[in-house]
Amino acid sequence: MAELNTEAKLKNLLKQEKIQLWNPPYTDPDHNPGTPHMQELAERFAPLLCLPTEEVSNALESIRVQAVKRGKGNKMFRETNVATLELLLPKDSKKDPKTRNFLETKLDVLVQVVVDRIREEYGLKNIKLILNGKTLSTERRLEQQGVRNHSKMMVLKVSDSEWKQQMSEEEEKRKSQLESIRRTQKGFQILSERDGSDDPGTTPFLEIADQKGNPLKIPHSEKKVLVLTGAQGPLASMCPRSQSSFRLHTSGRGPGGRPHVDQDPCHVSQALILAMGFHEKGRSLMKRKQYDNALCHLLQADQQFSQCGSALLSSVDNYAVLQLDIVWCYQVLEALSCLDDGRSRLQRAEDCFLQCYGEQQQRLLMIKGNTGSEEVLFLRLYLLQSLLSYIEGNDAQARHQLTKVESLYARLCLDSEKMTQLMSLGFTEREARLGLRACQGDMQEAAIHISNRRQEREQMKQRERQKRKRLMEGVTSLMELGYARRDATRALHHADGDVDKAYAILLDSDQTAVASSSYTDGAVGPEKLEQLLYLGFERAASEAALRLTGGDVQSATQLLLDNQGVLSPELLSDSSSPSSEEPSTSSSISEDSELVNEVLEDLSHHEEDYLDLTLEEESQLIATMKSYLSRGAI
Repeated sequence: MAELNTEAKLKNLLKQEKIQLWNPPYTDPDHNPGTPHMQELAERFAPLLCLPTEEVSNALESIRVQAVKRGKGNKMFRETNVATLELLLPKDSKKDPKTRNFLETKLDVLVQVVVDRIREEYGLKNIKLILNGKTLSTERRLEQQGVRNHSKMMVLKVSDSEWKQQMSEEEEKRKSQLESIRRTQKGFQILSERDGSDDPGTTPFLEIADQKGNPLKIPHSEKKVLVLTGAQGPLASMCPRSQSSFRLHTSGRGPGGRPHVDQDPCHVSQALILAMGFHEKGRSLMKRKQYDNALCHLLQADQQFSQCGSALLSSVDNYAVLQLDIVWCYQVLEALSCLDDGRSRLQRAEDCFLQCYGEQQQRLLMIKGNTGSEEVLFLRLYLLQSLLSYIEGNDAQARHQLTKVESLYARLCLDSEKMTQLMSLGFTEREARLGLRACQGDMQEAAIHISNRRQEREQMKQRERQKRKRLMEGVTSLMELGYARRDATRALHHADGDVDKAYAILLDSDQTAVASSSYTDGAVGPEKLEQLLYLGFERAASEAALRLTGGDVQSATQLLLDNQGVLSPELLSDSSSPSSEEPSTSSSISEDSELVNEVLEDLSHHEEDYLDLTLEEESQLIATMKSYLSRGAI
């Protein structure tokens, strides 16, 4: 990192004096260094940078070599169309950390060709190529994806090679990053298709709620726009409750506290779900220190967010936290040569925080009642900005940002005795840490704050139980009129629990498409039942199969055959209701359930999990920055 800082400062000095190291007298016709003139420069610049002459001389030579190589690359590209690309390899794959790695190739070739070359040359098995924060598709050409002469491409290993060697070929593919991304996407797609009309105790679904987890009242016509909760932020947090629901928290901007979206609702809905799902998966991997894999998921989240429209992205802080997470992965992976991308991401994060929280965080204060917990986000933002400023050679700006970081860090580092006392009162470590930060370190206020939050959560659960009880009473009333359980439940869901409105919806089933059948007996006709009994199936299973398949004898037969004539309790719980959907086999139901459970495992059970940072990693980076900046004041 220090080398990058020194080179950035020297480049500024060379630019000011209009010195071109690739031309004489600094480079001779054979591209060798003009030693006397280079030494003279080093001796003149060293006092200005407060650095040893030898260190400055080495940095100048590195800049000269880069410039000469770039010139050769430009000439080669003009004459042969062969581009020179810089490869940012994984740190454990570099033979010499100070040596830059390049690859020469034409830009009209498939990315897969380049991937194969890198694998062979550097002994890497499964990799991805990242350009400006986007994963390159192996099935498209380099030039189609914005790769140009002298582009810098980050090389990411898909998974740990030693771990892969212990896995069978089939298991290896299943556990790879691509499979992880596919399963994450599929799991959240399944969740997005559920409307909450089924029993939430057994069927997880997604819903919108405010910053404290209270469901928002949004018209059905608008629910498709925002069907998922945010992965982060006091205005956007995601965590499963008893029914494993997600929550999207808005900043109170726009009509009714909802961000306005001028795009196709279904398209935005799916993009938003996938964006937040990938983000949550990436954060889970970051906690496990799997930063290579985490970055892949975070970049997928960024790609999906880009389809949601700027109005939505500026209304919730999910997008800002995602940008911080991506740049933090860059920092951990020592890939900050992706400087332009990192800088632009941090700027987007800062702009988004300003939009969501207000200039003095007044909007955040109005919504939450405090701003202490969110200060960890600004600490990480300022710390990363300080790091990038240092790499750019702007020590003054780096010091300015680091001063703000240290001020925040002093406030956010908690008294261990206060933590112990709060935990002795029965509070968890997370609750104690978040409570003390929210209350600026006041232990008594923190205890009250934590108790109030617990009470709010319990009240919310109580409201959910009461709502569920009223729903079941309404379902019973409609079933007494002859309607199937599933039809009655869905009608009540669309009618917001109003039995009369639900009854009207059922009567007008052809128009609303809520009910797949008006009466339970319609699906289980005596003739259809006799056909299944004739085939040797039991009466109860036959009736259930017919209800599940909407009276389709052929589908009911296949369903019974797939389950060897015995339907699972999960299927039987819905056997009293017909379905207008295609029948699901036991294998597909099992796979869906597995995928849903898999993605739910990565969801935090606390709405402020993203704020619960121990600051250990931040402390290490602060110490590193201080050591670099102490090399000499300019």
